[in-house]
Amino acid sequence: MRRYLILMSAMAFVAGTLAPTTAMSAAQYSKGDGNVNNGKTIFEQGKGDVPACNSCHGMDGDGDDNLGTPRLTGQGFTFLLKQLEDFATDKRMDETMFVMNANAKGMSPQDRRDVATYLSQKRNSFAGSDLKELTTNGVATGKTNFGKSLVEIGSPELSACKSCHGHAGRGAPPIYPVILNQRYTYLVSQLKKFRDGSRANDPMGQMRAIARKMTDDDIHNAAAYLTTAKNSTPGNIHTPYTFH
Repeated sequence: MRRYLILMSAMAFVAGTLAPTTAMSAAQYSKGDGNVNNGKTIFEQGKGDVPACNSCHGMDGDGDDNLGTPRLTGQGFTFLLKQLEDFATDKRMDETMFVMNANAKGMSPQDRRDVATYLSQKRNSFAGSDLKELTTNGVATGKTNFGKSLVEIGSPELSACKSCHGHAGRGAPPIYPVILNQRYTYLVSQLKKFRDGSRANDPMGQMRAIARKMTDDDIHNAAAYLTTAKNSTPGNIHTPYTFH
């Protein structure tokens, strides 16, 4: 009986220490304070001269490897809003005919907040790019096992992606975005843009400093792992944030 009581006490202690951690993590993941309905309308129908976001980012906001557009659903509100503001002020340049710069400028500050709020709360079951299909179509893809090593452990030259973006790249709001299950082609293109400096809106130049040390193989391998990685850790099906 005494052993049983000790065991129950221990279990209660563990439950009491773990539960607040999960709750605190979830609380840090801001869902935004904008108008969800207006954000949904702009995403699906556009507004004025601004076309519907889903015309490039897909009906569900999961991006498109053929167009090189990113997955937006489930991304952190603060990060989404920052990117829209950076496009609107040309701190970040969209080199595909400056589409995103024009679209962000066409939205009011409140519109941008509304779209970011809607997307941060939207959840889909998308589980990453189809690497086999991309390879068949002639896209150079990396090796997930090598990529996992870079993301979770790093190398003598590279800090682990995990150190800022969390396990499997599931994000560390409000600064570091979700890169888990992001589109493969988008991950590759952005890492290369950070490497050559054509994208320079990263906080304190952290991504540029890392990407400059990455070879093409490093980029392909990390992107291959991140797009197909699992959100949970081995032996623990619970996650800090609910992405799907």
